[in-house]
This record gives sequence, C-alpha cells and structure tokens, in this order.
Amino acid sequence: MTQIEKAKELIGTFVTGDADRAEALLAEGYVQHNLAYGTGRGAFLESVRYLAEAPVRTTVNHIRAFEDGDKVFLQTVYNFAGQGEQVAFDIFRFDGEGKIVEHWDNLTALAGPNPSGHTQIDRVAPVKDFDKTEENRQLVKNFLYDVMQGNNTSRTPDYFDGDIYIQHNTGIADGLSGLGTALAALAEQNIQMIYTTVHQVLAQGDYVLAVSEGLFGDVPTSYYDLWRVENGRIAEHWDVMETIADRESWKNTNGKF
Repeated sequence: MTQIEKAKELIGTFVTGDADRAEALLAEGYVQHNLAYGTGRGAFLESVRYLAEAPVRTTVNHIRAFEDGDKVFLQTVYNFAGQGEQVAFDIFRFDGEGKIVEHWDNLTALAGPNPSGHTQIDRVAPVKDFDKTEENRQLVKNFLYDVMQGNNTSRTPDYFDGDIYIQHNTGIADGLSGLGTALAALAEQNIQMIYTTVHQVLAQGDYVLAVSEGLFGDVPTSYYDLWRVENGRIAEHWDVMETIADRESWKNTNGKF
C-alpha cells in the first residue's frame, strides 16, 4: 500500500470501527497533535471503538490527497457520529517501517458557498507540475514571509497574475480585489489576521499546504492554507482556520504544532 492509501484507510476506520486494522497501521509511539484527544496508539483505538458504538454512523468523504516525503496531507469532510459535517486538513507522518507515527490537523464546520460561489472543497483537479514541487514550495515560503507575515507587503502583486485568484475561503470573493475588500471589512471591526510562525510547508507538484500560527483579532489561531500554483503565480486558495484551545482543556501535551 502507498502512504496515501494507508492514511485514507486509517481515517476510514472511524467508519468501519476496525480497531485491529487501525492498530496495524499505527506506530506504537503514535504522537497526536489534535488537542481534543489523548496521544498514543491506545487513545486512537479508543476513539475508533467509541465511534463504532455510537448510534449515528460516522462518515468520511475524501476530497484531496497529497504526498511529500514521509508525510501525507489530506483534505477530508467528516461527520463524527452525526455531530455535523466538518472540513479538515490532516497531516500524517510515517516512520521508516511505513507506520503512521504522528498526526496534525485543523477542522472547521462545512459552510455554504462564498461570495464568488465557491465552496471549501470544490474544484478538485489532479496534481501536475511534479518537477516544480520545490520551486512552488519556495514561492509559497516567500509569499508567507513577504505578505502573510507582513515583511514586504508591497510585493503582494508579484505573487499573482493580476486580479486572477480563485478563492475558497467562506467569506472572501475571488481576486486580489476580493481579498482586499475582506481585509478592509475586518479592519473596520479592529480585527487583524496575523501570521506569526510558519511551522510546516508541504508540497506536491502545483499544490502547497502551509501550517501557520498566529492571531485572528486577539484569538490564538491555527491557519492551514492550501495554495495551487500556476506558472509561478498563486492561482487558487483553500483554507481551514481553527481557534487554538486553551491549554487547560488540552487532552495531550504535544501542542497544536
């Protein structure tokens, strides 16, 4: 099995309730960064068994899957035991024996179309430009530093093809113009979107996923941004923002990142 197949099969055990299969896929020292769950393989297996016994069956809808070295990153829609649909980005790290040894994620409620009619999960397309993976990764790293972290915001137009920018954020319209309008509206409410630290930048072909930490207003926030790069410019964006839970509520001590 490929790493992507293993990652999909692991989250599929939330549907099947097959704890034995989950145990076979997980490394004994499995590290969990979702702060709502305990760490370790045993805690994951407990979750699988719990969902298997729930009165409403869990559903998992795979949207996109990518691979970068020893990591797989997925976009998925979950409905855990009928609690409502959530769109998520999951990252799984594999050890040298092909076992899943670490997991990070961001989740938010699935919403309706944004002002341009795009959803959080539409426009699925095959990965291409595999030979440009590192070039595209570096482009996004530079964009994060210059624009999202506010170091050289005058360079913002350099990263886009004019006003051509397809946006899947639930509250923002297409184009740099749509982004500017949304940021101006936030500013009127004294809300800033601040990126302080970039923790991971994963890439495959024309897709790049960045995991960042910052503030939304004064609220500690985890940002997962997926960008599609075309001809050396950022062309499309999907994201999941999640408030970082207060430390007192954490079920593990591994941290969000």
